[in-house]
Amino acid sequence: MRLKDKVTVITGAGKGIGKETAFLFAKEGAHVIVTDFDASIGESVCEEISQTCATTAFVPLDVRYEEEWIQMCQFVIARFGRMDILVNNAGIAMQDTIEDCSYEQWRKVHEVNLDGVFLGTKHGIRTMKRNRQGSIINLSSIEGNIAEPHLVAYNSSKGGVRLLTKSAALHCAKSGYGIRVNSVHPGYLHTPMHDHFSQKQLKEITDRHPIGYLGQAIDVAYGILYLATEESRFVTGSELVIDGGYTAQ
Repeated sequence: MRLKDKVTVITGAGKGIGKETAFLFAKEGAHVIVTDFDASIGESVCEEISQTCATTAFVPLDVRYEEEWIQMCQFVIARFGRMDILVNNAGIAMQDTIEDCSYEQWRKVHEVNLDGVFLGTKHGIRTMKRNRQGSIINLSSIEGNIAEPHLVAYNSSKGGVRLLTKSAALHCAKSGYGIRVNSVHPGYLHTPMHDHFSQKQLKEITDRHPIGYLGQAIDVAYGILYLATEESRFVTGSELVIDGGYTAQ
């Protein structure tokens, strides 16, 4: 087992990439703390994982609020004694151009996608550094590397995650904390975030991927797993792009 007895925290673990990562981590022997702002789906995932005999716990968490991060970290230390891995996965998307995006929409996307990752990374480091080891994986997107005219807030938030990750990785490395910080950049996937797309839209998006099909959440979860293990011990401040060739064009 690649994560045997590692204490792992996953935000937004109620569905999509977060859910698949939670199940994969449990399969690999990790203790999985499932967090989500939606208690019903988070508890459901926790219950499913517990049926596999893996050790799991659910903690409600709205990533926008620092006090909730502090409470969650305190729970992890009280229950498990340490935190080894943090996956900052929670995120939202809105489609609007620079002219159409309201300030309210702009702030909402950034509060979840960027502020939430800032708070998670900050308190993840503070929790992990006492053990002089750890891995933090931040979910960005290919939209943090390239731009789309109708994704102004999403592009900005995910681009912010990309550079926040690098800054935090350098800080941890130069401080001798033994904590690695990396970002993951998925392309378009079959996840609940894209359920509102029409069949025509899905075909158009699929055709942009040289590999010929859209990925699944599990494809990204395997990349996250790599960054969580000691197999990636020499990897920090990096960007793992998982996009079926989308950005290679």
